[in-house]
Formats: sequence, structure tokens, C-alpha cells
Amino acid sequence: MDFGILIPIVLFVCIAYTIKVCVDAMVRRRMVDAGGSAELVASVLRDEELRRRHSSLRWGIVLLSVALGFGLIQWFGWQEVTPGLVAVLAGATGLGNLVFFAVSRKLG
Repeated sequence: MDFGILIPIVLFVCIAYTIKVCVDAMVRRRMVDAGGSAELVASVLRDEELRRRHSSLRWGIVLLSVALGFGLIQWFGWQEVTPGLVAVLAGATGLGNLVFFAVSRKLG
């Protein structure tokens, strides 16, 4: 793998994540400074925590299903990129999202 390509991509992701964290912190600070009630602030923080947990759950399920898709590709011995191979990966991703939807409905 050519690390000359990977390093700028990782740098971009790190910068984008840093900006997101800073903006979220500024929004929380402005909400507290604006004199929002303690109940409102607690509610927003609670919803944010739930959203973060659901995001982790979604990525975990989707990545697990994609891993199973890659496992199927390896098991069948497919070596070339074909429409069938792409369909297996797309189907695994879609299945992971559907499983997340079913799990989140049961949790919520």
C-alpha cells in the first residue's frame, strides 16, 4: 500500500473530526450561556449520548455484516471484481443497516 496516499486521507479525517468536536463544544457552551434551563441542557446531553450509542451500534452491525460479506467472497474464492462481488458487499451493507433498524426499534 502506498502510504503517500493514506497519510493525507487520515490527516483530512482527523482535521474534520477536530472541527466537529470544537463546533459541538461551542454549541453546548452557548446553550449553557444562553440561560437554558438545567432540564433542557440535561435533555440535550441525554439525547446526544443516546445518539452516540446508536451510532456505535450501527457502525458495529454494518461493519460486522460487511466482514461477513468479505468472508463469503473469500469462501467462494472470487478473485476478480465483478458485479456479483459488488452486489454481495452492497447487500451485506444493506442487511447491516436493516438489522440496525430492527434492533433500534426494539431498544427505543
